[in-house]
Amino acid sequence: MLAQHRQPRRIEGRGLFVPLFVLFSLSITLLPFQSVIARPGPVKTSSFSARFMNLEATAKETFRYNASLFNGQNRSVVYELQTIVPPGWSSSFRIDGMQVTSFKLDSNKLQDISIELTPSPAVKPGKYAIPVKAVSDQGTLELNLEAVVKGSYSLELTTPSGLLSDEVTEGKRKPIYLSLKNQGTLPLDNLDLSAQTPSKWNVTFEPSKIDHLEPGSAVTVTASLNVPDKTIAGDYLTTFTANNANTTSSVSYRLTVTTSWLTGWLGVLIILIAIGIVYILIRKYGRR
Repeated sequence: MLAQHRQPRRIEGRGLFVPLFVLFSLSITLLPFQSVIARPGPVKTSSFSARFMNLEATAKETFRYNASLFNGQNRSVVYELQTIVPPGWSSSFRIDGMQVTSFKLDSNKLQDISIELTPSPAVKPGKYAIPVKAVSDQGTLELNLEAVVKGSYSLELTTPSGLLSDEVTEGKRKPIYLSLKNQGTLPLDNLDLSAQTPSKWNVTFEPSKIDHLEPGSAVTVTASLNVPDKTIAGDYLTTFTANNANTTSSVSYRLTVTTSWLTGWLGVLIILIAIGIVYILIRKYGRR
């Protein structure tokens, strides 16, 4: 009976030890996985950036910046786009080709924005700072852009007196004085001269090409226009053009063609001769 009583005690001790060992093993095994699950990921913040912050162009060009706005909030946010430009400038924002002033951006989404800045026609060359803001109830995101205006190309073609009409006799050569003025802020190089004339007319220029023209300066060119013989009297239009790779300017000049005094007298004489012949024929054959 004593042996039978001691055997159950050994079995009971082992039964308690086994569950404790299994529980301890499971806790050690699961501990790394619990720590991985509880570890927080990286926090994303909202941002406003541009691919190129500094652009350079002439005063007649539009500055276009490709910007991106990221909403790092855990909810949708409405952003209002604002900018401060120099006097005379204009600005606009476009999303997918549509002009906008504000838009709604979902959580953890990135939106591409096209920012367009148009300088004033009277802008001077230089570097201009353009702050752009995306304002929301969560705060303000700011983007600092730079627009470098390198000047403008502008050419005016006219006459020294401003008159754009004259008279010419058929069969004669007419000199027309043209004035080329650089009204931009950049020099003009390699200016070519050409003319669109009536049929069979021709024109030559002196000088035939302007190699260099500084801003604010002007040069006079003589256009010799040759009117063919027997040109019918009337008004004719000639278009003069000066241009290079950067700019062009044209002006229309009206010429009134008249006949020469010799041609006029010859015409009168022919008419008188014709009348005389008719009169003689009537006198001679009218009596029969």
